Amino acid sequence: MAITVAASSSMALIAPRIPTVSARFSAVPYLPPRSFDRSSFTAPVKLISGNGLKKVELMKTRASSEDTSTSIDTNELFTDLKEKWDGLENKSTVIIYGGGAIVAVWLSSIVVGAINSVPLLPKVMELVGLGYTGWFVYRYLLFKSSRKELAEDIESLKKKIAGSE
Repeated sequence: MAITVAASSSMALIAPRIPTVSARFSAVPYLPPRSFDRSSFTAPVKLISGNGLKKVELMKTRASSEDTSTSIDTNELFTDLKEKWDGLENKSTVIIYGGGAIVAVWLSSIVVGAINSVPLLPKVMELVGLGYTGWFVYRYLLFKSSRKELAEDIESLKKKIAGSE
């Protein structure tokens, strides 16, 4: 009996201590809330050496009473859309094309999600994309003559879409 007591007491010393469970279950450490005093809203400053140290503000912002924002007048937007909608001859075609575009975006989202779930396929697709990007840069952007060719191709495509060709 004395042996079992000694064995159990030595086991108690060897067994690792189990950490206590806290109320939070997040792996992210707790950060205190940020205080919003005047020093947190200062502009970046660059120090320039010369006759002495001089502070130069890199960015200045001033509030003004003028309304210089580019706001959109919703009434004007709706009237323009209504005029364009009334000017259409076959509205059912526009509705069918719009619905088809929404279905195509939805289906492509499903396909991309399925591709992402396959373990190795997303990395292979990234390599294919990088390869195609490198080829495109070499073929169309690297040399001046090929840039002109790309610009001509884009202009011809614009004309085909607009229907002027």
